[in-house]
Amino acid sequence: MKGNLYVCATPIGNLEDITIRTLNTLKEVDLIAAEDTRHSIKLLNHFSISKPLTSYHEHNKDSKGSVIIEKMLNGENVAIITDAGMPGISDPGEDLIRQAIDAGIKVDVLPGATAFVTALVGSGLKTRKFAFEGFLNRDKKIRRQELEELKHERRTLIFYESPHRLKNTLSDILSILGDRQISICREITKKYEEIIRTSVEDALNIFKEREIKGEFVLILDGFSGEIQSLNNNDDLSIREYVTKLIEDGMSKKDATKHVAKERKLPKNEVYQEVLDL
Repeated sequence: MKGNLYVCATPIGNLEDITIRTLNTLKEVDLIAAEDTRHSIKLLNHFSISKPLTSYHEHNKDSKGSVIIEKMLNGENVAIITDAGMPGISDPGEDLIRQAIDAGIKVDVLPGATAFVTALVGSGLKTRKFAFEGFLNRDKKIRRQELEELKHERRTLIFYESPHRLKNTLSDILSILGDRQISICREITKKYEEIIRTSVEDALNIFKEREIKGEFVLILDGFSGEIQSLNNNDDLSIREYVTKLIEDGMSKKDATKHVAKERKLPKNEVYQEVLDL
């Protein structure tokens, strides 16, 4: 008889945010797969839970995932936890969950703390429709392409960001998406929790003057303007527009010049977006 996989959300700061159901499950399973066992042992010790721990993270998920699946196929019940929040959200737990489903293993998800939902509700921005984007790419060129694709997204946008990339990301958002309302949430549920509700431009000025610490959730107002000149391909990213012109018979050089002139951009900026075409 196969075991189950229990997806257990853990506190994102305040230990009191763990649920009774999660505590009971962690006490009953045969094995706990944790992103960082050194971090998770502190949580388990706090609640007097003594169970075998194994590491499961981005760098060993392929090899360790197979081992964990095999254990469940042999009847063991396994809980997966991350350092904070819900496994599977910007987290390699997503892969283990998919593997378990493919293997016919029952997956039980236990509700609990999730940073982006907490930040969204407290942002004061629209919550009826939203798009969770997680972490933007570290590479500036790819990150800007990702933002270009979101230029006319009307839903509230949600991003995760690390402290050392925050200013660059805010700068790219201002440059590509424009100056919108934003809620910047830091250290959610922790001692130094902070929510800054302002505009993107003002946020950049704020963080120029202070030390940046903690993990961030950015809640950005969706596009609210009119999409102009759809026939002129304003709905396309720079890369998509240049590609379309090339496919229509224009040379890459001429296509680059055309897009730069039409969108009032430096030709070199357009060229950098399409270097590999």
